[in-house]
Amino acid sequence: MTTSEILERAVKAKQDLKALSSEEKNAAIQSMVDSLLEAQDEILKANAIDLESSRGIISDVMLDRLALSESRIKAMAQGMSDVALLPDPNGKIVSEVVRPNGLVIDKVLVPMGVIGIIYESRPNVTSDAAVLCFKSSNVCVLRGGKEAYRSSKAITCALRNGLEKAGVNSDAIQLVDDISRDSANEMMAARGKIDLLIPRGGRGLIRACNENAKVPCIETGTGICHIFIEKTADLDMALSIVDNAKTSRPSVCNACEVCIVDEEVAPAFLPRLYDRLTSGRENPVKFICDEKAYDIIGGEKAGEDSFDTEYLDYILAVKVVSGVKEAVNHIALHSTGHSESIITRDDNAAEFFVNNVDSAAVYVNASTRFTDGGEFGLGCEMGISTQKMHARGPMGLEELMSYHYVIKGKGQVR
Repeated sequence: MTTSEILERAVKAKQDLKALSSEEKNAAIQSMVDSLLEAQDEILKANAIDLESSRGIISDVMLDRLALSESRIKAMAQGMSDVALLPDPNGKIVSEVVRPNGLVIDKVLVPMGVIGIIYESRPNVTSDAAVLCFKSSNVCVLRGGKEAYRSSKAITCALRNGLEKAGVNSDAIQLVDDISRDSANEMMAARGKIDLLIPRGGRGLIRACNENAKVPCIETGTGICHIFIEKTADLDMALSIVDNAKTSRPSVCNACEVCIVDEEVAPAFLPRLYDRLTSGRENPVKFICDEKAYDIIGGEKAGEDSFDTEYLDYILAVKVVSGVKEAVNHIALHSTGHSESIITRDDNAAEFFVNNVDSAAVYVNASTRFTDGGEFGLGCEMGISTQKMHARGPMGLEELMSYHYVIKGKGQVR
């Protein structure tokens, strides 16, 4: 089926999906979960082919993003089940105003309509995006990357089978078969068919959508995330947090890319951090340091773009600063607006950091790895919005909604 045909069918499916009750949608989600688990063997076989085709072409950490396992498929299914338990946002009254003339004006959430998602090598995005769109009564058109196409196809087939078993129009969830740039360009230009486009991937994909899309587009994903070790920090806590934020899954957008350290504690902290992230590690972290950090621990000297790079790998840029104000200024110059954290025992420093760092998620004494829909209680997520209009941070059900006004009167005229 061509991309144009898929979009036409998606538009036609909008009314069918809007007509479903919350109970019908939840039952259909459970049917999709059952089908996903039943298709586990087929999905893993497809994923094995994707992995084999990508070896030697993408890095090992990117292969980890691509890889599925029984436990990851179970986690995908659990995320879908969690979404089914969440309140249905459709029809939610956001605000109500009673005018002096007696008109009652309600601001009510309604679905966007058709949501297009362009993503790269993470097949779990397929189920996350599908269930969030479905629960919020949005039709989704998925366009995955070539590395994960077979995996995404197998997952989509399972989800569509689940919808069919539940007696629901399976065109509510569709995957674009064309993995060339032509299909992405067609989706970007699909005015009147796609109501919202969400790119989820690297900087190149995000830039291409922002520059070329003729449909409304949300910027997501790119994460140059910072952790600032303030001079009063508990250094043991700081070591644990930076270790988690950098090495638990370095290929994801909420991983720490830059560690900023106050100069008062840098001589004590940086050697311990270097030892923690390099000694006895299967994947030792490479340190890229500014001049002050280099004088303390060596590593590789920072270049012009070192603090403007989303490494998505076992690489950590390190900056030494004179205090919280310089740390905040550095973040303002180099952050992508995703997630930043301060490790401190000084309430005033924490307050200054929180009030002056302009990012979607700002942490005090915690890892940036928590910027995630599941961790925020959203079931799963569509992506992390790093822009400020409409949606910001992890995008769950309500971030996929628009609204309209419902005005109730008793014969009023103007």
